[in-house]
Amino acid sequence: MYSHDTFGLGHLRRSRTIAHALVTHFPGVEVSIISGSPVVSAYPFEDRVEYVQIPAARKLSDGSYVSANGIGTLDDTIAEREALISEAADRIDPQFVIVDKEPLGLAREMLATLTSLKERGATTVLGLRDVLDAPELLREEWNRKHILDHLEDLYDEIWIYGPGSFYNPLAGIDLSESLLSRTRYTGFLPRAVTDRDHGTDYGSGYVLITAGGGGDGYDLMSAALAAVKLGQTNDLDFLFVLGPFMTESQRFEMLARASGVENVRIVEFDANLEAIVANARAVIGMCGYNTFCEAMSFDKQVLFVPRTAPRREQTIRAHRAEEFGWVDVLDIEYAKNPHTFLASLKQLLRRPLPSEAVARPDLDGLSRICALTEILLDHRQETLASGEKLRAAGR
Repeated sequence: MYSHDTFGLGHLRRSRTIAHALVTHFPGVEVSIISGSPVVSAYPFEDRVEYVQIPAARKLSDGSYVSANGIGTLDDTIAEREALISEAADRIDPQFVIVDKEPLGLAREMLATLTSLKERGATTVLGLRDVLDAPELLREEWNRKHILDHLEDLYDEIWIYGPGSFYNPLAGIDLSESLLSRTRYTGFLPRAVTDRDHGTDYGSGYVLITAGGGGDGYDLMSAALAAVKLGQTNDLDFLFVLGPFMTESQRFEMLARASGVENVRIVEFDANLEAIVANARAVIGMCGYNTFCEAMSFDKQVLFVPRTAPRREQTIRAHRAEEFGWVDVLDIEYAKNPHTFLASLKQLLRRPLPSEAVARPDLDGLSRICALTEILLDHRQETLASGEKLRAAGR
């Protein structure tokens, strides 16, 4: 599995969730996740799941990338990553490859390895979250990266980690009939609290405010804290999880502003967010893919305050979920008014649960991924067996 991980925690956590489902379903399978996340070592992994850490690259607010260590150039970092990816592929010699979100990898770093693995007979899948970006923005990005020049030959299937009734992330892309016939909707990826997850020390019944990795979460955190400090929610407890990528100055400011507020606790980072969401009374977040899936899996009242740049992914997902009756949505500019935020918070605690909506969220994604994997692996074995018969007949 390849997870480029240039911003936040979403790609790594999604890949980890899928990897754990695969090793649970297939007793003989081993999974290696190639990850550029600087915090990958903070997460526990199931037996038969390993990670290969590559140097981190960091995505800036304008959508460009830089080397995360601040020393070498981005080209140097990409070259090092590409070499490590190639070495890992040669060592592992995988039968099956799942690439998360970036079809050619960051700056095309997966292209040579994918081409080589395909030539060696590996089955390859491109896994995409339910929403990538606004159709016109995704079309411009894929044209600029020349992705369609390679997509047909590189991938056996495309998996979309959401239901077809929710959203088509490739609506702006002119896919061939061949690729369309090989595109599968899996449903959302459910989350659970397992024996692997450690217990939390935060109790239960709190309102959780989370911004995922936290790199772009300051506006939400600041606005939520301002609303709480109006003093009309003293009967509630609030747990703020800032995320590991919030800047030091923003982190310091949040801690200082929350000092002395008795019903507010601030946690800088906890890798066990599934248990934290499960124990919450309600959730306020930005509507990243993982936060969304966790809130739906544990059937929580949810208020989303999505970002709108550099991608429109979160706002598209949030408003689409609002249309289904699963969540409430508040624009960040309105959220900066503490009285408006407070009113939305009070409304949140009265709203129905997602499970009470007419159409419930489709959370069968992991079981469908395992079934799709089994089909592809069976097909691979049949192909190999046919090849052996042909070679034997030729002799």
